[in-house]
Amino acid sequence: MNIFECLREDHLVQRELSGKLIRTHGDSDARKRVFQELKLEMMAHAKAEERYFYIPLLEEDLTQEKARHSISEHHELDEFVADLESTAYSASAWLVTAKKLEERLRHHLDEEEHEVSSWQEKRSQKRRKLRSHRNTGS
Repeated sequence: MNIFECLREDHLVQRELSGKLIRTHGDSDARKRVFQELKLEMMAHAKAEERYFYIPLLEEDLTQEKARHSISEHHELDEFVADLESTAYSASAWLVTAKKLEERLRHHLDEEEHEVSSWQEKRSQKRRKLRSHRNTGS
């Protein structure tokens, strides 16, 4: 499994959990459980993604701006999570914030899959081309 397949698999899990989260009600065990699962999934995914995906993209002029944008979106998502953690599960504001989180998360995942993966592929092609030129002495 390559990095893109891993990302997409994680994205599927996050979409499923965020969808479940906004269908929960009040101060229920289901809401607490799904929120904790989503929060842990998002944190682990963002940490790995930033370390193994975005850091290399920051090294290239072609992909630097996009990587910075995506990292800033991770911080935005973290703020929604922090807001949810500081709001009572039973408060109406909790569900409003959870819906905003779900919307921004889906935006981020869609953008990542459609835009960032193409940037990474271009970067990989460039590196393969450079290696090929070095190996052939061209």
